[in-house]
Amino acid sequence: MIKADLLAGLFFILLGLAVFYGAWTMDRLEVRRIHPMTVPGLVPGMLAIALTLCGTILSFRSLRTPAAGGWQHLSGAVLSSAAARAATVMLLALIYTLGLVGTLPFWAATGLFVFAFIMVFECWLSEPRKPWLKSLLWASGLAVATATVVTLVFERAFLVRLP
Repeated sequence: MIKADLLAGLFFILLGLAVFYGAWTMDRLEVRRIHPMTVPGLVPGMLAIALTLCGTILSFRSLRTPAAGGWQHLSGAVLSSAAARAATVMLLALIYTLGLVGTLPFWAATGLFVFAFIMVFECWLSEPRKPWLKSLLWASGLAVATATVVTLVFERAFLVRLP
């Protein structure tokens, strides 16, 4: 049994069920005579069903496939440098979405996220580590450019009002 696949499959099943519940309980807007194929929860519900199905397939496949090492191999993978990098990406993304967006103007939150991402991955998690000053200049320039382009594209091309 491949333990990482089993845990990932169970996670995707739970996530799919939670998203499906959220999609099912969304307001249907019948009062406004919204067409049933355009209700707000339709696409998230279909994606949740697909995610649950994929998680189920992954879990069953991992139960049928023997793996040498089992849980010990999984603990080695969880404590690896690749796992630390993935956890850092998730942490930075959560800080951006839950902490910065909505608190700061969108352009500032995006610029700060890009700057922090580059600095962390070039000066802390890369082998060999890059020089601070060079990374600082590169991260600053790229953060300003990215924040400007993303903000303008969303506001002008997609007509999205950003927080």
